[in-house]
Parts: sequence; C-alpha cells; structure tokens
Amino acid sequence: MTDEQKNKIKELRMKGIGYRNISSETGIPRDTVRSFCRRNGLDGYASAIHAEKSEPAQKNGKEEQCRYCGKKLEQSPTGRKKKFCNEDCRRKWWKLHPEKINRKQDAFYKGTCAYCRREFFSYGNKGRRYCSHACYIHDRFWREEEGREAYTGPNTQAG
Repeated sequence: MTDEQKNKIKELRMKGIGYRNISSETGIPRDTVRSFCRRNGLDGYASAIHAEKSEPAQKNGKEEQCRYCGKKLEQSPTGRKKKFCNEDCRRKWWKLHPEKINRKQDAFYKGTCAYCRREFFSYGNKGRRYCSHACYIHDRFWREEEGREAYTGPNTQAG
C-alpha cells in the first residue's frame, strides 16, 4: 500500500465513510482497509469516528470508565474497546438495564404451556413447550400423582 493510498484512507475515514465505500473508491480490498484502520485507531462505526475526530473536546470519558462501577479501564490499542472492568460488572449492568438489549421482534414465538395451558411468549426458542420451569417440573414429575397422561407434542402421532 502506498503512502498516497494510506492518506486517502485516513482522509475518507475522518469524513465518516465506511470500509466498503473506501474500498470501492481506492480499489483496495475491504479487509485490508479495515485492518489498516484498526492498526491506526480508525476502527469502529464510521459515524462515531467522524464525530469523535471532528469534536475531540466533547469526549466525556465514558469509554475510559467501567459502565457499572466507574473504575478506570485500560484500553488495548487493538481490538474492541472495553466497556466493563470485568465479567461480574458486565452481568450486573445488563441485569439493571434489560431495556438496552437489542432484540429482534421476529424472534418472539407464541406458545401454549403443555401443563397449565396458558399462552406465553418465548424469545429465540420456537419449540418451547412450557411457560416456566415450575410447569415443566410439575408436568414431568407429578404426572402420576395427578392422574394425567404424558404430554404428546404436535408432531407425535397416536398409535
């Protein structure tokens, strides 16, 4: 890669242009552009790079502190930027902020509990049969005491 190409990549990245567009404009493969940007601190979302480089005084230190406990973070020069100081802080923060989870609406499945017959929603599990663990345990282990037949799913045929 020539110095002219490197300068062109830096210039386009500072304008907030993505890897694919830089690749098509310079004729350099996208992965090569991405690797170069990572090595030179230009990785991440293009819009964020543009905003960060054009207004450096606006940086308020959020990236340098753990989101949960506020402890100072040591950032690696390569790879993804840290948001938490350890796994424990990450789990606690996500437990306190479930609304921040980006869930796809088409991954919610509606079902009817095999034990209590209530309708429930399951995320990411189309084949779920019970609304809760308690219903599963009751159906699995208390069947004989309640005098019920075993659950036969929609795909099983009565012989």
